[in-house]
Order: sequence, then C-alpha cells, then structure tokens
Amino acid sequence: MIARSQARFGKIRVSPSCPNASAFIFLLLVVIFAATGICSAQGAGPVPRVLILYPYDERIPATNIVGEAARTRLVEATSGKVEVFSEFLDLSRFPKKRHVDRIARYLAEKYSDGRPDLVIALGEESTRFIVANRNAIAPNAKIVFGGFGSATAEELRLPNDVVGALTEFEISKTVEMAIGLQPDARQVVVIAGSAEFDKAWIAAAHEDLIGLPSDIETTYLTGLSIEEFVERVAALPPDTIVIVLTVLSDRTGRNFVPRNSLEKIAKAASAPVYGPYSTYLDHGVVGGNAATFESTGAAVAGLAIDALAGKAITNITVPQSYMADSRELRRWGFSESDLPLGTAVLFKERSLWQEYWKEMIAISAFVAAQSLVIVSLVLERRRRAAAEFQARHRLLEVIHLNQSATAGALSASIAHELNQPLGAIRINAETAALMLERPNPDLKLIQQILADIRDDDQRAGDIIDRMRGLLRKRSEIDWQEFDLNDVVRSAIHILHPEAQRRDVTVSSVASAQGLPVRADRVHVQQVILNLAINAMDAMLQAPTAERNLMFQTTMVERNDKVEVSISDTGSGIPSDKLSNIFDAFYTTKPTGTGLGLSIARVIIEIYGGKLWADNRPQGGAVFRFVLPLARPG
Repeated sequence: MIARSQARFGKIRVSPSCPNASAFIFLLLVVIFAATGICSAQGAGPVPRVLILYPYDERIPATNIVGEAARTRLVEATSGKVEVFSEFLDLSRFPKKRHVDRIARYLAEKYSDGRPDLVIALGEESTRFIVANRNAIAPNAKIVFGGFGSATAEELRLPNDVVGALTEFEISKTVEMAIGLQPDARQVVVIAGSAEFDKAWIAAAHEDLIGLPSDIETTYLTGLSIEEFVERVAALPPDTIVIVLTVLSDRTGRNFVPRNSLEKIAKAASAPVYGPYSTYLDHGVVGGNAATFESTGAAVAGLAIDALAGKAITNITVPQSYMADSRELRRWGFSESDLPLGTAVLFKERSLWQEYWKEMIAISAFVAAQSLVIVSLVLERRRRAAAEFQARHRLLEVIHLNQSATAGALSASIAHELNQPLGAIRINAETAALMLERPNPDLKLIQQILADIRDDDQRAGDIIDRMRGLLRKRSEIDWQEFDLNDVVRSAIHILHPEAQRRDVTVSSVASAQGLPVRADRVHVQQVILNLAINAMDAMLQAPTAERNLMFQTTMVERNDKVEVSISDTGSGIPSDKLSNIFDAFYTTKPTGTGLGLSIARVIIEIYGGKLWADNRPQGGAVFRFVLPLARPG
C-alpha cells in the first residue's frame, strides 16, 4: 500500500520556494499512514462472536454454572479477543410454540447486524431451538451443545455439523451407590415434577432402572404438588431409597428451581435422598453419580475453541464420578467405606489440626517466641528493679551527703544560734541561784526566770530538731503532703543566723493560698537551703547594703503547679554558663564540688518538677523550681 501511494504521487513536483510545500508533504504522510493503519486493521481479522443459549431463566444454577464455565474458558483461551452474548429462552415456563416463534424472530432481528460465528446450546431445549431456527438467527454459525446424553442426541436427529459434549445421566449408578449404603433397602422411590423436562427424566429413569434386583420395588411419584411430595416422603419407611430427579414445576403449575424444590423434599424426608446433579449436594442429598457442571462447561468451551480455530471436532463424553456429602452420611449413620471406590466426599469436617495446621504451627511459634520475650522481659524487669533500687539507694546516699554538706555550711550559724538560748539559760539559772541565797527571795521573779529558762530550752530544742531533720539518713523517700509555704518559712528560719552573719537581708512574699505538694519535705527544704546558700555566696563581693535575698511562692500554669523563686543581688551568672551550671562537677567556687545544683535538679525532677536559672534585669540571679499541685483545681 505504501509503495502504491508513493508511485501515485511520484510525478508531482514541489518547488522549494512554494509557501505550501511543507503543508503538502505533511498531508501526504497523513494519507500514507492512514492507509497503512487500514490495511493492518483488515489483516487482524474480526473478533469472533459467540452466542450462549440457556434453555431456562437465570435462576437455574445448573445451566448457569455450565455457561459461566464455558465463558471463562473462552475468554482465557482467546486472551479476551472474543465477544460472548447470552440469551435465556425461559422454555420451562413458556414452552408453547408461539413463545418459541417469538423468541426466534426476536433473536433473528437482534443479531441481524452481526450474526454469531458460533452458538453454544446448553441442554436439549436450547439445541432443538437453534437447530430449528439456525437459518434465521445464525445461518453460517457452528453449533456446539452440552448437557444431555447420546440417546437424546439420536432422538433430536442433529445435523452432522452440530457437535457437543455428551453427558450420560445413569440413574442406575446412583441407585447402586444408594444400595451399597442401604443394603437392607427394599424400595426405591423416584420423584419428578410435571414439566416436560421432568417427564422426560421419569421416562429415562423407567428405562434405566429395569435391571434392579427383583426384591427391590420401584415406585414413581410424579404429577403432585410440592406439598404432596413433602407429605409423601415424610411418611416413607427409613429403609427406602429416595431419588429426586427434577421438579421444575408441580401439579399446580408453580415453577421451581430444581435444587430449591429438592431441598424442601429432602428436609421433610424420613429416608435418605439421592440425586443425579452435583448442584444437589449441600441441599440435602446423600450423593449421586454425575458429571460436574463445571467440567461440562469446560468440555463445551474446548469444542468451541477448536471450532473457531477451524479444527475438525466430534462428540465427546464428559466423565462422571460419584460424589457424596459427608454431613448427610453422618446424619444417616452411613460409613464412607461403603461408598463406591473413588467417590469424592465433600464437606468433610476436618480436625482442628487438619483445618488449621499451618495457622496452629504459626500460633505455636508465635506463643513460644512471645513466652521467651515475656520471660526475658520479666528477668529484665527484675534486673531493672534491682538496678533502680540500687540507683535510688545511691541517690539517697548522695542526697544525704549533700544534706551533711549543707549542715556543715550552716554549722557556724547554727552553733551561734544555739549558743544564744544556752547562754540565756545559764545566766537565768545563775541569777535564780543568787536570788535564792537572799533571806527573802522574790518568788514571782524567780518564777519568771524559770519560765524564761523553759522558753530558751524549747528554742534550743527546736534548733536541734531542725538540725536532726537535716542530717537524718533514710533508706526510702518519705512521701508526704505539705504546704510549700511552711517549708519555705522553715528554711528561712534555719538560714536566718547565717544571713545575719553575712549581713544579708532576707525577705519573702508568700502566696495567700495554701500550696499543697506531695514529696519528701526534707528533700525540698534541702533544695531551698542549697539555692539560698549559693545565692548568699554570690553576694560576697556586693556592698553590705545591697545584699538582698528574696523568696517568693506562687501558683502557676492554670493553677496546677506551684513555683518557688529565690533571687539575689549578686553578680549574676555569665550567659554562656547558664546551660552548664546544673551539670555534675561544674562549679565556679574554688572549694566547690559541683554537685549541689546537680543534686537539687535531680531532687526536684524526682517529684515531677523542674528547676532552672535566669539572670535578673536589675542584676543578680534568680533560681526557680515548680512542683505539681497535690490537689489540682
């Protein structure tokens, strides 16, 4: 095509100076490529059209399964390059010739613009229909059928080019299977409905069951309503073999899906029920001999694929097999060992191990791994608990050493403060002794002196108690609830002699409301003392009149935390050192250990608080810490 196009335009000359030369060349290329595309499309060939004819309506599972299996196989084999159409003839409910003629005219008109290349006829009715109306609907189409046996095919006198997958329904084999399970049975009851298809089934059963043993009576139930079928099977003796063929319609003219009518009958039956269709399993039958509808669909599709490919095809027979429902075997007390050899037993209730062995192995491995993890976690928890106990014990020892150091720093002031009440006691005692040596001692004055001695003794005792509390060593934290204002006042009282000795003015602003916290009272007091002593140390170089130590307590952060601030008027903290002053062993004092502030921060954090430092705008530093309120709100 490309060569012919080039030859056709070979004598045309295009001047380089012509303004339309480029446009002309572009148009020429478009024409050439369009022609090439048309040739390619023609070479690919049309997509084959396949029409699947269903004899009944879409509710019938058997033909639906066959048709869907055939459709799936066709699409897979052609990689989707096939058009598949479906038509439901509904011949069980509308068997009259007028309906058949209307359907034929409708399909002939429907497919007039694109006739099927191949027709798949499912069942005897569909095959008879397409053979009779082939010229009108699909005159040049190949026809493949499925769903009935060779005897039916001979009766239909099909043309030689109508080929199919034959399914031989041998009721005698289903009865033989039933006799193997019920060797004492003396009666076989065969059930079928009132539809033409049902009647054909009964006729086939009559012919097929001629060779039954003479001691087994055969009874045929047909032409009854569904309620009458149910009533009759409910009254049968238990040694009866019940064969249900199909009940497409009953005596009253009602139409049924065969497996639904079977289910009603099997549910009421007082004897085991068998059937010739695989779709009857799971609906009340013990079992039967049949070809699966999936295998029938696959066989039909195989013939259709070969026919579309132009290969010669001939009739094939779909293999049948015995099938049984494990639950029905158990219901009627039958043994699987009495089934024909090779019977497929479905719906077996496998043991828990058989059903979920992979999952059980995985779960067992998971549980074992989890157990190891739990054991290791328990051991780790114990090790961690022991380590935490040791760490807490060491921390308490460090805190006690810090308390001792604080007490040592205050020892001179405390000794001076203690000397005052002791000295007063001595003077008052000596005065009282002198007065008692007089002839007429002033007893009221002596009583006043004794009262002063008691007050000074109480004062000395308070000083010693505060010192004892500061020096007391404990192995555990003494959790208690207290008012932070009281601890600050107690700390100020302890610091007062030292502040006087250093000429430091101490002031405080306490919160008007109580500030209850939960912690170790002595530990919090120790933090306050450490911060205050550091503040006084920072003011050593300041003029005496400017040495001010200030305490303040307040509520902060939505009234759920309390804050204590301790500020001084010293030289402040270099801005580049603010982030290091709480590090262990960091100090700016010639004789300092560098542990005081580090321990203070650890103590505050133990109780859920925070400690930090800033420089005051007017000079000096301020240390603040917050603790959670014991009773928020």
